[in-house]
Amino acid sequence: MTLPRKGSRRITVDGVTYRWQLRGRPTYSQGLCWSPCTYAVECLEHPGATLVVKTNQVHPANFLGQQSVTILPSDVARSIRFAVERGWHAESPGSPFLLDLSEGFTPSG
Repeated sequence: MTLPRKGSRRITVDGVTYRWQLRGRPTYSQGLCWSPCTYAVECLEHPGATLVVKTNQVHPANFLGQQSVTILPSDVARSIRFAVERGWHAESPGSPFLLDLSEGFTPSG
């Protein structure tokens, strides 16, 4: 599965260019702040396994108007390095690699 070009951003980390994307519209669960915001990353030149990063923040477009923290390119770069250390091979085909950074997320109810 490759990320769509529209709405995705480029980032170069340690000499490799990736494309990352935060879902524009939240899922129902994210909109109600029941589940955390996620974003996806893939290698630009040779897309393989997609990295899915689960943050500890609410989605910026949540339905409840809760304050969220902007996901910065430096956060994405840090996540990419962390995932590579834990065995993510961006150019190898396979199932999505989930990086769960949601510790500390408290769902609204």
